[in-house]
Amino acid sequence: MTNIIEISGITKTFGSHVAVDNLSLAVPEGSIYGFIGPNGSGKTTTIRMIMNILYPDNGSIRIFGEEQTGSNIGRIGYLPEERGLYRKMKLRELIQFHGELKKVPNPGKEADYWLKKFDLEPWAKKKVETLSKGMSQKVQFIVTIIDKPAIIILDEPFSGLDPVNAEVIREVILDLRKSGSTVIFSTHDMSVAEKMCDFIFMIYKGKKVLDGTLQSIKDQYGQDTLLLQTDLGSAALDDIDGIDRINDFGQQQEVRLLPGTDPQKILEQVILRARISRFEMSSPSLEDIFIRIARPEKNNSHE
Repeated sequence: MTNIIEISGITKTFGSHVAVDNLSLAVPEGSIYGFIGPNGSGKTTTIRMIMNILYPDNGSIRIFGEEQTGSNIGRIGYLPEERGLYRKMKLRELIQFHGELKKVPNPGKEADYWLKKFDLEPWAKKKVETLSKGMSQKVQFIVTIIDKPAIIILDEPFSGLDPVNAEVIREVILDLRKSGSTVIFSTHDMSVAEKMCDFIFMIYKGKKVLDGTLQSIKDQYGQDTLLLQTDLGSAALDDIDGIDRINDFGQQQEVRLLPGTDPQKILEQVILRARISRFEMSSPSLEDIFIRIARPEKNNSHE
């Protein structure tokens, strides 16, 4: 498998703050690679170094097999965290303009296709400044991927979108991957990362703490998690020994067990209190793994 991006030992500091600390990463061509991590962990700084917006203090970045110098930026579609559009332009003209800039064949036809795809046809002749935040985000996504670039980097692409439009963007991302594009996106939505990504990378306080397929990451933690659903909710677990932490999702509880705890002992106690509709041992979810790393001081609390 060929790596389309190779990062070797990059560090980036801002004054005394180390934003990215000796990071190495390899992104296989044709993959969907998820970047996760708490706010301020270094995700966006890493993306900006890939995009040659920031320069690493140390280390190297290779893209398409060559040292990153900025000359290949035209082959990368980038949706930044801070959105920006020409607000006085009319919507269709804006999309066509970006298509022309990126040398898309028949940019007018392409603009019409994307307006229909994202249900934006009624606003085609309206100025961008009249659009809602969600509509503007869809437009920003369209102009990012209009030329089907070899690498697509999306910083929080689903933020602020309703489920319908988030689903359309997910479909487009998967179609782009099928046609050969490599997609990197950062997200705070662990369920999206679990469902979409071939590989997941987590950065915490500037350091890489996870990197691999979802299964390989889960395998590091074993099966210490109980998925429970009862008619009493989390109350069915009150004062039961052997529980390290409860992630309470209302209708379902994700229960992390202490080492050596027999789940059958938990079952024996819960069954005396409540009607059980689900009782399953599992590897921890990506969200729970994220919490274990990002909030280690709270590992022994019940929530």
